Amino acid sequence: MAEDWAVRREAILQDPRELEKVQHQGITVGQVLQWYKDDMSHLRSMGRSKNADINKLIKSDLSDLDAIELTNGQILNHLMERLKTVKPQTANNDLAWLRVAFKSARVTKGWPVAVGAVEDAVIAAQSERLVARSAIRDRRPSTEELEALDLYFGRRDGRAAIPMRDIMWFAVHSARRQSEITRLEWTNNKKEKTGMVRDLKHPREKLGNHHRFAYTEVAWEIVQRQLQTSEFILPCNARSVSAAFTRACKMLEIEDLCFHDLRHEATSRLFEVGYSIQEVQLFTLHEDWTVLQRYTHLRPGRSAEALVF
Repeated sequence: MAEDWAVRREAILQDPRELEKVQHQGITVGQVLQWYKDDMSHLRSMGRSKNADINKLIKSDLSDLDAIELTNGQILNHLMERLKTVKPQTANNDLAWLRVAFKSARVTKGWPVAVGAVEDAVIAAQSERLVARSAIRDRRPSTEELEALDLYFGRRDGRAAIPMRDIMWFAVHSARRQSEITRLEWTNNKKEKTGMVRDLKHPREKLGNHHRFAYTEVAWEIVQRQLQTSEFILPCNARSVSAAFTRACKMLEIEDLCFHDLRHEATSRLFEVGYSIQEVQLFTLHEDWTVLQRYTHLRPGRSAEALVF
């Protein structure tokens, strides 16, 4: 029996893939995720939400499982448990980060991790609709809501460190994200009325992804009235801006409105005053024109005069 086992084992180990598994046995899913989080973050910046998602995965039931012998069934069991407390969109994030971490480990480290099992789990989860992409938001603030926020921030800004009234209207008229607004530098082209967004948000390459954008007339006016106290036009903490906006909406009983919705409002307004998709891209810096197409039919009857507050 021992001799038979030895013969079978020798035959198995002649397969280079099996030898790889023996050499790297004991690597857990948690170790793969931790390696990806620690080492790959030096090469590519991770957003706050991605970092939080990976940390949750590291603490999950998957973490102690063998990364080489991992099966699609184990991954699907994890998803089923997650779906008891989260939405399919959130569960989809688990699959996405597990997938990218395993692929990176296989290519970069040469670890024979179970990439195939992850891919099979992705196909099965999508087929059974266990996961879903994030829902597209189409929430836009009404004129009354913007007026209420304008009045609220106008009263508080005199005693607050963050000029939320200007920031809110700048977002509405510039289509900039909150993280971009707080990082805009005084490096504008005054003749062309353009500015620079550094490290523009991108699914793959963010660091060094600098792009110049066009200011609308109102956004340019807001910039020009700011005091130049630092290298940044609106030197604030992006999280503080978001928190201040959320508190204001709560105080004013404005439901289901977040700061990022102002970017949607700005983009929609650009279409409503007659700009084409190609022209709007100069303001918003969307690289995918198909994303912009969903804004092209929102409130088409509004006039240009109605869009300037």
